[in-house]
Amino acid sequence: MPRRSATMLAATLMLIALLCVSVVLKVPYSQLSPGPTYNTLGAQDKAGTPVISISGTPTYPTSGHLNMTTVQVTGADYQPSLLSVVVGWLRDDQLVVQHDILYPKGQTEQQSEQQNAEEFASSQDSAKTAALTQLGIPVGNEVQISEVVAGGPSEGKLHAGDRIVAVDGTEVTDPNQVAPLVQAHKPGEDVVFTVVPHSQDELNVKPSDESKVTVTTTKSPETGKAMVGVVAAPGHNYPFKIDIGLQDVGGPSAGLMFALGIVDKLTPTDLTAGKFVAGTGTIDDKGNVGPIGGIAMKVIAARDAGARYFFTPSDNCTEASRNTPAGLRLIKVDTLDQALKALEQVRAGQDAQLPACPR
Repeated sequence: MPRRSATMLAATLMLIALLCVSVVLKVPYSQLSPGPTYNTLGAQDKAGTPVISISGTPTYPTSGHLNMTTVQVTGADYQPSLLSVVVGWLRDDQLVVQHDILYPKGQTEQQSEQQNAEEFASSQDSAKTAALTQLGIPVGNEVQISEVVAGGPSEGKLHAGDRIVAVDGTEVTDPNQVAPLVQAHKPGEDVVFTVVPHSQDELNVKPSDESKVTVTTTKSPETGKAMVGVVAAPGHNYPFKIDIGLQDVGGPSAGLMFALGIVDKLTPTDLTAGKFVAGTGTIDDKGNVGPIGGIAMKVIAARDAGARYFFTPSDNCTEASRNTPAGLRLIKVDTLDQALKALEQVRAGQDAQLPACPR
């Protein structure tokens, strides 16, 4: 066989071997891609169930879109091949990250989903508080669970957003009461929490809406005292009922868009004037907007859904600007108030005056 032919044959065989290895070899990475978007002014399913429903106070018609965006993420047990990861690196509509970034070592997919659910519940409460505060509507105070420690005794029993009414029959009106009441027990003893679950919490809750949840304490590695693995914090109650319902969505990044949807439904002004606005960003009780993950995939999801404008937290602007699809205008925001002022400009057609992410 001529030397040139032999060299070409060897190279071809080596290439085939490398391709086979790349298909078989598993690597520790996860992949993100654009997920569905949901109009906070519209329905979440074909049955017409509203994403945001408000009762007990007047509401007003809305039009257009205020879409929250999501990212689809591969599961904790997913092990991509080297070839699929390389393809993902080359594609604009996929993001490849190290597996441990999304699923820290020792964390199961169920624990990750639980954490995302807790963050989602907390973001809803902050969105309600920020929206009502922006409108000058008084918000009441209560004691809520702000965090449930993964792997702790309360996991799966108590949840972020649950309102704590009493511990062992003692009424709770201050978050600082909870730890001493728990620590009155020895590790291994039961504590009975009286709570109003986040999904049932509403104005003038009846006793039948309260639930008694028994949690077996464990020994704190720091203090040696009894603990149940929850963090109690100041929470809020509202003068009317606001329900935010979405299935299979987690994390805190929809806070801003939920707050805007609530404001739109509670005010006569049609915030979008029929235009398609999407966005993302965490929000706190005071209306401050914070950064989120997966922004590159979210701008693609927004544009694919038909959005023309996209609210972008300031800290995400640089990354979002590198991946902005044609026809989508990024609007830089730091607060709920800034977002509402930007919507005034959108309604007036003053696109050139919108606060833009630098390119």
